[in-house]
Amino acid sequence: MLSKLNTIIYLIAILCIISIPDFAQQPTTYCNPMDIDYKYNFEQLNEKISYRSGADPVIINHKSEYFLFVTISGGYWHSKDLLNWKYITANRWPFEDMCAPAAVSVNDTLFLFQSTFESRPILYSVAPEKGIWEFYNRWTPRLPKDIGPWDPALFHDPDTNRWFMYWGSSNVYPIFGAELDHSKKLAFKDQYKSMFWLNQYEHGWERFGPNHSDPFKPFTEGAWMTKYNGKYYLQYGAPGTEYNVYANGTYVADDPLGPFTYAPYNPVSYKPGGFATGAGHGNTFQDNFGNYWNTGTSWIGLNWAMERRIVMHPAGFDKDGQMFANTRFGDFPHKMTSKKWNGKGDELFTGWMLLSYKKPVTASSTLDTMSANKITDENPRTFWAAKQNKPGETLTIDLQKEQEVKAIQVNYTDYKSDIFDNKPEQVYTEFKILVSVDGKKWEIVRDLIKEPKRDRPCAYIELTKPVKARYVRYEHGHVASPILAISEFRIFGNGSGKSPATPKKFTAVRQKDQRNVDLKWEKVSGAVGYNVLWGIAPDKLYQTYQFWNDEPNMFELRALNVGVPYFFAIETFDENGVSGVSEVVGVK
Repeated sequence: MLSKLNTIIYLIAILCIISIPDFAQQPTTYCNPMDIDYKYNFEQLNEKISYRSGADPVIINHKSEYFLFVTISGGYWHSKDLLNWKYITANRWPFEDMCAPAAVSVNDTLFLFQSTFESRPILYSVAPEKGIWEFYNRWTPRLPKDIGPWDPALFHDPDTNRWFMYWGSSNVYPIFGAELDHSKKLAFKDQYKSMFWLNQYEHGWERFGPNHSDPFKPFTEGAWMTKYNGKYYLQYGAPGTEYNVYANGTYVADDPLGPFTYAPYNPVSYKPGGFATGAGHGNTFQDNFGNYWNTGTSWIGLNWAMERRIVMHPAGFDKDGQMFANTRFGDFPHKMTSKKWNGKGDELFTGWMLLSYKKPVTASSTLDTMSANKITDENPRTFWAAKQNKPGETLTIDLQKEQEVKAIQVNYTDYKSDIFDNKPEQVYTEFKILVSVDGKKWEIVRDLIKEPKRDRPCAYIELTKPVKARYVRYEHGHVASPILAISEFRIFGNGSGKSPATPKKFTAVRQKDQRNVDLKWEKVSGAVGYNVLWGIAPDKLYQTYQFWNDEPNMFELRALNVGVPYFFAIETFDENGVSGVSEVVGVK
């Protein structure tokens, strides 16, 4: 009898495995911007400007699970693997929502605090995965009204059991810090004091504007503290969230309240080129395998200057204690690790290359002058719109030759949207992805219409297995906005040719203004783009600036620190892979 029962159970299990649909196949990779259901913002309701946004992220590892808090989202996200995120609405939440929230995990409790200039509660939870929160204390700042704490960060030093708060969001004031008294439910223990100011006259990357070109006084914000090997790394964002050069920097000290010393290798997280530009105002955390990650804010800025997305990059500390975040190919697919990685995390890059850049596109319809060719230009601020938002509208990319397709990313645009209420029964995205070798016979490789409904403004789809295709098609199902608009339809995989050649005649000449260096190289025929790598030592080329091959092969990089020697190299990439790195060039 027992044998028959075991046989029946075994057969049922086999049938269940066979019947698992494609959507049950768990992804093993991720791609920036993060694929979460960004919430529609209500702040511009009176102006009737509707858009989805996410910014100022804090990811907390709490009891070996992950919690993501984001500006003005009405709730937060929970994940067990950093890949699959579930949105949670809490039992209690500030009426005006959380802006640039602070969070910290201490023992079995997760603490949460909003940006404020007035008295506001600190929340705590021992079951955040269930959305259950309680009031810990009604925290009163006792600060001048324009000082905050805005953009706060909570820090608990596990070695000393001391508590601290850091904050600042201004182009007038510095980053502040203060010790908190846990016995008085985190009230100020002593007087707050300044930690440091921006210095754009010596730190080129702290200059305002696109590519640091605007003389306007820059902004500092997004404080975060990380303790490593007995040192305290006080992280901050600069010079402004609405620019491609938004980055994270750090000062280092032997005590949580300083004195702090500027790190010569700054910025630590910087991504000014590519599709998802900007990496500032985030946090640094460790995963369950001991690896460090750095989160940040990527700029969209199409409907509103503060329209943004969330990014996450491998990070760490080298043998000399230098902090870094690896943004090389930072918006291409990366593997999610299940172990401790080596070096700076280059091994996480899948090697899946961008196949869609500037490839021709055919649309089933086009609204006004919203050309379909804009969906392959790697610019999140240009887009295509269909004449009607109806099922069956299509976009077809011709890869111009047969390639191996492994993943796609669809980035939607909220063009003339009228949504301010995040109703899940209305706000969701559905589409199919089809491929073809000849443009006549088509195969469906992913069908979100058959999957549970969710909103995916930056939908990343990892195929269950690679497919050979020349044509890749998006077939529309549903989007809540009244107009179907897509900014980018990105296709990743590999060609069958050889990797490109390394650029020749690469030079780096530092200007009289030491914050600037002139870069120049010889273009490689057939290249898609280049990565300029640089750092403060030949074996510390942690920074990356990505360029496209159709852009000029010379550039003025304005992100250096005065009095610091630098070293530069360059590599080429195309659909087939990445070249070797050039010889390293040093500048005094």
